[in-house]
Amino acid sequence: MKIKIATRQSELALFQANYVAEKLNQLEGVTTELIPLLSEGDQTDKPLHEIGGKGLFVNKLESALISGDADIAVHSLKDVPAVLDSNFEIASIFQRESASDILLSKEGWSLDTLPINSVIGTSSPRRKSQILNLRPDLNTIPVRGNIATRVKKLNDGAFDALIIAKAALNRLNLNFTNTYEFSLEEMLPAASQGFIGIECIKSNTKIHNILKQINNDTAYLLAEAERAFVAKLNGSCLSPIAIYCFEEKEVVHIIAKVLSQDGQKKLYKRIKSSKSELKDDISTLANDFVSKGSNTLILE
Repeated sequence: MKIKIATRQSELALFQANYVAEKLNQLEGVTTELIPLLSEGDQTDKPLHEIGGKGLFVNKLESALISGDADIAVHSLKDVPAVLDSNFEIASIFQRESASDILLSKEGWSLDTLPINSVIGTSSPRRKSQILNLRPDLNTIPVRGNIATRVKKLNDGAFDALIIAKAALNRLNLNFTNTYEFSLEEMLPAASQGFIGIECIKSNTKIHNILKQINNDTAYLLAEAERAFVAKLNGSCLSPIAIYCFEEKEVVHIIAKVLSQDGQKKLYKRIKSSKSELKDDISTLANDFVSKGSNTLILE
């Protein structure tokens, strides 16, 4: 059986699609074909909040699933809305790459050593709010484009520092000398940051069953818990919501943070759970945040 894989055309997206193709090609009787597509989000440099958010990176690929031009779509899971249209499902998730964020600068500054009034390039409200919460003297400026484009803007002096996901650097095997890895206390990741997810039509049981053969059950559980937290808060990629679930010695640690857009207000909680209780504990945690005003806080 040939499985057609819808993917965006960026270098990172193609790397991820090829990674998935390799996994599928190892299954008996399965071959693959990549279907590179230019999404709506890839055709503009406007800030995400002006064009409708990261869902624009997903819509084109989902249209290919509906039309039958593709059987599956491969995503950086953090780019996928927490609530999907009822026609679709995330059927498979792989082991997480790093969930960390990296600060790039010519001088190798850390968050503490960045000079007052420095300008940081980032289009993420989550990153912006956490930066401003710790360093209200800093400034942020929206930046779009692939990693090479963003780094060029940094080198050209468009801003003093740049925040990007460590997973992207690792997957593309990019090595920069002047990097600073944020601690979890400084910069909590976005829901499902570092995960590759595969989307398909929910009713396509044949594809669903194939994808389950390459699924990582623990990764799926953790990623879906993070996405459920965002969904409970009515959040999107434009919301300053951060959530990270990770397992150590059969204990699931959950760290959650919600901020105002200007970073001046914050809700934070850290709890422990287990894989068997994670779904219920995430729901309880989200309800606790909602009771404390998280849904209005993310709009402030």
